[in-house]
Amino acid sequence: MNSAITRVLVTPFSQCERNKSLLLKGGVAYLSEICISRDDDMTSRRINNTVRRRRRRAASPQQLVVCGNFFEHSRRCLPPRGDQIMAEAGFGVLLLFCCLLSGLVYYINSCFENGDETKTRERPNFIIILADDIGWGDLWTTPFDGTTPWLNMLKLEGKRFTDFHSPASTCSPSRAALLTGRHGLRNGVTHNFAEGSVGGLPLNETTFAQLLHDAGYYTAMIGKWHLGHNGFDYYLGIPYSNDMGCTDKPGFDLPSCLPCEQSKHSRKRGGCHTKIALPLFENQTIVEQPLDLWDLTGQYAKAAVSQIFTARNRGQSFLLYVALAHMHVPLFHSGFLNVTEKDAYSASLSDMDSLVGSIKLATEAFSMENTLIWFTGDNGPWEQKCQFAGSSGPFVGRWQISRGGGSAKRTTWEGGHRVPTVVTWPGKISPNTTSKALLSGLDIFPTILSLAGVEPPSDRHYDGLDITNVLLHDSDSGHKSLMHPNSGAAGQFGDLQTVRLGRHKAFYITGGAEACGGGSGKPELHDPPLLFDLYKDEAEESPLDPTSEEYQTVLKEVEREREALLWDIATDNTSTADYTITHAAVPCCQPDNPACRCHRVE
Repeated sequence: MNSAITRVLVTPFSQCERNKSLLLKGGVAYLSEICISRDDDMTSRRINNTVRRRRRRAASPQQLVVCGNFFEHSRRCLPPRGDQIMAEAGFGVLLLFCCLLSGLVYYINSCFENGDETKTRERPNFIIILADDIGWGDLWTTPFDGTTPWLNMLKLEGKRFTDFHSPASTCSPSRAALLTGRHGLRNGVTHNFAEGSVGGLPLNETTFAQLLHDAGYYTAMIGKWHLGHNGFDYYLGIPYSNDMGCTDKPGFDLPSCLPCEQSKHSRKRGGCHTKIALPLFENQTIVEQPLDLWDLTGQYAKAAVSQIFTARNRGQSFLLYVALAHMHVPLFHSGFLNVTEKDAYSASLSDMDSLVGSIKLATEAFSMENTLIWFTGDNGPWEQKCQFAGSSGPFVGRWQISRGGGSAKRTTWEGGHRVPTVVTWPGKISPNTTSKALLSGLDIFPTILSLAGVEPPSDRHYDGLDITNVLLHDSDSGHKSLMHPNSGAAGQFGDLQTVRLGRHKAFYITGGAEACGGGSGKPELHDPPLLFDLYKDEAEESPLDPTSEEYQTVLKEVEREREALLWDIATDNTSTADYTITHAAVPCCQPDNPACRCHRVE
């Protein structure tokens, strides 16, 4: 059997014309690496004939360049197993065929001999893409920015939210709240889990993934979990942040970390985790330790496309939750790019964009037009990483930085939790629109359940809103008030001591996280609270005069809203997470090997 491995890349036609080389310099979207059999079936022969007719230059059967929408390059590989042919070969070859000459992605169904069309599903598919440590100012703030063409396309095709907030300003609490629609004081997750944490999200908490699965959805997750156990139908990813373990080829970080081979006898030095290698899990099995950061985007893209294809073949609506390693340090990017430390963040941002593009193209190629894509972030940028951190845009927390410390990740200043967000759904959400509604990642839970016709458990209370009217009917009615939990810079983890009320924001406690170059702002309690008018002072520089009539009027409403929520939490069905840590819980596939080293068996 004559077989080949094909790497499919996406590039604009103009870039193709400028650079006929297969090694693109940027704007690359990795769709998949696929094994195909040239003699597999009639469809394969038909595709190969079509491809041959459309070659732009003479090439051997193992090399082909197609300018316009795709570059394709083939090299020999081992004969594929039967399951790989279904999960990889079929969709990969058909995807290439259906996208050859035009700037559009055609329905993959038109490539099949029988011409059958995918049945229209009444229930939508959901793709939730969660970027890590991304700044509000990283996306959509500069006209004609070519760094993120796919995310720019999502904005043009969907609705951008400019006042959207992560549920917390650090990893685990934000993700737990997003998945459950409940603040950490309810779901029990108030701060991050460690590599050796015994517990995770409490088992009596219910995620939207579990509810959709029980309602007949196919559920898959790719990326960073950071919540202990995982209950998806399919999972590929890292159990925690990508800086919580060593790799052989470290990414960009501050301080720079050593590779595993040079640090196998050490533990944690200068912020670097060096004793245990970073693992890659597939379902419950470690398939690679240490993983290759520089290959991670390709692996995630391949898995995402494969899972969309699996759901399509099963005839099921699906949920795909993609929790990216981008833009968390250590930064990494496509192997096609050769960049310096100065350009590392931009290169990683472009790499993230390519992965988003791969997922978007797959939904179109597989006739998944009834798919809602929701892109957002888990918290703001990690300022202490300096040139390897993102931008908060105008939300700089000037009151805090004038007193020391950073005002982004781990804080309740706007830069810590205001995140870039866009939602698309072809034919449902008005394209190229913007909403100023006050919204939160807490709203994802009730909204997608509502759109799927699934009821959440009635034995607990929720903090998110069903924003269907905002998405579909251009309403700007969001939260009247929104609480921002303490996330490490000041106060008790999870306590709700920062309150957003319309245009105003009240701080009962302030504190700065570690800033670039060191230094943090000491925690300060405020009674009465600091009160800012964000419409006039988005930089949070000058609080209102406590003696003013505006201050007194707003303060009364702030206190009512906060007291009502705290009482509701006190009388709710709440959970407690187990934060016990033991070395035995650290993921390790080969304890006898340095850094637990093992690799996938092909």
